[in-house]
Amino acid sequence: MSDYSYLLTPFVAWLVCGITKFIINCIIQKRLAFDLIGYGGMPSNHSAIVSSIVSLVGFDVGIDTPSFGIAVTLAFIVILDASSLRKQIEKQAICINQINSSINPQNPLLRQRIGHTKLEIFFGIAIGSMVGLVISII
Repeated sequence: MSDYSYLLTPFVAWLVCGITKFIINCIIQKRLAFDLIGYGGMPSNHSAIVSSIVSLVGFDVGIDTPSFGIAVTLAFIVILDASSLRKQIEKQAICINQINSSINPQNPLLRQRIGHTKLEIFFGIAIGSMVGLVISII
């Protein structure tokens, strides 16, 4: 395995997940959905990135190593953040936008699509794990 695999893996996971998310958004919206690039949506980029490192570490050095424990801990924190904290921020943005638009309809709206559902996180983990596996084999 190259010395750059740990640097390359999260980038590849981010890229694969981002392209997948863009394609899904385009199909759902029936248009080029460049405005939906960013946080939230199917699949979760955050989950894909951290899962790619977890799987790469697991396949490269084993699951009985301190490195794997650290990677799992980091992934757990990021995935919890994507599913709970960011979902709460999303709910707050919706409420703030409702209040804001009732006061002045010209006020700019906050981005409402921020968090992830469990299904979006699952598919992010699946993509990240596959990327980590493929890079560990190469």
